[in-house]
Amino acid sequence: MTVNAGPAPRTLTDDELVALIGAQQFGVLATVKRSGQPHLSTVLYQWDPVERTIRVSTTADRLKARQIRANPRVSLHVSGPDVWSFAVVEGDAELVEAEPADNPEPDRRLTITLRASRLYGTALDIPQPDS
Repeated sequence: MTVNAGPAPRTLTDDELVALIGAQQFGVLATVKRSGQPHLSTVLYQWDPVERTIRVSTTADRLKARQIRANPRVSLHVSGPDVWSFAVVEGDAELVEAEPADNPEPDRRLTITLRASRLYGTALDIPQPDS
């Protein structure tokens, strides 16, 4: 068995989690398939740290929208600025239809709204050699 003498990951504080999520634009949204397996989609998101809400634009016919209708439990994984840190937002998603416009064509746009019921993440603080 190999012994790892390196540093252990540390749990990010709430302030660090909020900052990490706010500093990024892309994440991986996990929804639940009928089989129970996760379905992963890379998404562009907007984070509201005051409301602790993630918003993702999509269309009604996308698989993630259909899966959220069937099971609203989702997670969003956000990578940090290096490969050693990440944050996860968990909660129940809601599909919000676009406001009606003065357009006779049906609007398929939706916003996935995820209110964070749980945030967690870690970082691995690698000591840097003295320069």
